[in-house]
Amino acid sequence: MPTLDLEKPEQGPRVAFMEKADADVIAETLVAFANTEGGTIIFGLKEDGEPATKKIEAQSLEKALKAADTACNPPVVIGTWEQIESEKGTLFTLRVPRSIELHALADGRVLIRSGVKNRPLGGQEILKLASAKSTGDYELEVVPGATMDDFSNKIITEYLTKRAERTKRPYNGKIADLMKEIGAVNDEAKATVSGILLFAEYPQHWLPQSSVVFAKFVGKTPRGENGLAGYTRREELTGPLPRLIENSWNLIWSEMAVSAVVKGLEREETYEYPQFAVREAIVNAICHRDYRLKGRRIEIRMYSDRLEVISPGGLPGFITVENIVDEHFSRNPRIVSGLFQWGYIEELGLGIDRMMEVMQQAGHKPPYFDARPYSFAVTLFNERERQKPPEWARNTNHRQARALQYIREHGSITNREYRSLCQGVSAETLRLDLADMVEQGILLKVGSKKGTYYILK
Repeated sequence: MPTLDLEKPEQGPRVAFMEKADADVIAETLVAFANTEGGTIIFGLKEDGEPATKKIEAQSLEKALKAADTACNPPVVIGTWEQIESEKGTLFTLRVPRSIELHALADGRVLIRSGVKNRPLGGQEILKLASAKSTGDYELEVVPGATMDDFSNKIITEYLTKRAERTKRPYNGKIADLMKEIGAVNDEAKATVSGILLFAEYPQHWLPQSSVVFAKFVGKTPRGENGLAGYTRREELTGPLPRLIENSWNLIWSEMAVSAVVKGLEREETYEYPQFAVREAIVNAICHRDYRLKGRRIEIRMYSDRLEVISPGGLPGFITVENIVDEHFSRNPRIVSGLFQWGYIEELGLGIDRMMEVMQQAGHKPPYFDARPYSFAVTLFNERERQKPPEWARNTNHRQARALQYIREHGSITNREYRSLCQGVSAETLRLDLADMVEQGILLKVGSKKGTYYILK
């Protein structure tokens, strides 16, 4: 679970504020957190994060928690609350872990955490969540024959370094205890699926389905003109999940088209796809794929007009294409947490939102999401939407357009340079071209006689 900042706390999908110890509201929040990603309840704060008007007493909190427990079916397993002295005064925090069971309230309502609210689910959503819960957490299953000895010390050290940067707090305990705490090993020190995927040098020895296949195609379809495979490059990537993310990104980056755009007097390189959108598509696939599905690997397909990232396994729980931006539910929460601590996830729950935003800012079509029972695909299109040309661009002839392009590349143009661009055209016609653009307010004339040159106004 991400580190909680009690100096500047904010409500969200994993944090809830409570001004008083209300058993009914506590029960709703316990069920919502347990059914979703888990979270922390902070008692003693108003919704705006300011200290509660009336101080909560430990005795009344304990009583409310017991009453809330009886209202949850089945009961939500929680630890003991913790009293903390902060700038906000005396606060009580209670961590609620994600549960493998489906929890409801005594009145039958099934809730999830959605943003800063607890939202009741409808019938079909409950069935989907129940199905996801019934299969259990595959990432916690033991990998036969694998132990902590199969983890790479180098990778663990890298994780600890990144974790300390993220939490601002180095880990000084025993590595074995930490591995157990994050679910990388079980109580008998046997390696779990998430442990092998995150920390083994070559997880594919045990989980061959965890590799990534990359293919670069010449055209817009998998087949070439002769009916044979149309790819020019095909590679299979292996290694622990952090390496898969980096290597997938580097491979796509190496194949990405680059174009130059002149803005003002500066030349700017633009890439075929926004960097964040590509990385988010990769990270999402690696975090949320169904590792239960053997014989199915993540596929990255790079066509001439689009990039597809296909992940084995449908959308988890109650997530649909329609609510994918607003709702959050992880199939592999420990893998998500591990990669968050590693720094591959900037802020939990906001990736899809930002992916759509950066694609729009870059002038691309929005990402296309295709959800099927056993796969989920994200498609990024490299075609940019045509921007409406400025008014002056519609009022210039082809010679003037060449002059403007020359100025963008060189900063200015003289009469002599314009004549060399448009050979065979009379000097008087070219002089009138330049004078016309000055009159329209497109160009600014600088100097006089032989020292005259023109720049963009």
